[in-house]
Amino acid sequence: KTPSPVLKDRISTAVQLYRSGKVEKILLSGDNRFEYYNEPASMKEYALSLGVPEADLVLDFAGRRTYDTCYRAKEIFGLKEAILVTQRFHLPRAIFTCGGLGMQVTGVEADLRQYNRRSLAFWNLRETAATTIAVWQVWVSRPLPVLGDPEPIFPENK
Repeated sequence: KTPSPVLKDRISTAVQLYRSGKVEKILLSGDNRFEYYNEPASMKEYALSLGVPEADLVLDFAGRRTYDTCYRAKEIFGLKEAILVTQRFHLPRAIFTCGGLGMQVTGVEADLRQYNRRSLAFWNLRETAATTIAVWQVWVSRPLPVLGDPEPIFPENK
């Protein structure tokens, strides 16, 4: 029902970019496969609480993994370029994945707090395996994520 500290930092950083005029819309992408687990909805509520108008929030309920988020950002939401907001440990893989799928991306670190040492160690270890998988997905397997009808964020860019 509420975003984790990691997600809160990502949203807070995205909202800072929004307020500074560096982004016009915020795409909130996350997992929503389970009845009581809805990352995009909890991110939306947090962004609304920080003052972002609902019209400038776009929800992607099928961003189950970084690859899916990048693929869908381009193919469903029509983005050719984007600013990726995530933690330092995740940023290289996110940039590689979106770039490998044909998007022009810039990364912004969303490390607004000190994270638990054990959590950081786990996330860094997880990134090693996840990066290997990302290379396989981008260069070899090219899996199709959950798709759907196009929903361009900026319809004039069709």
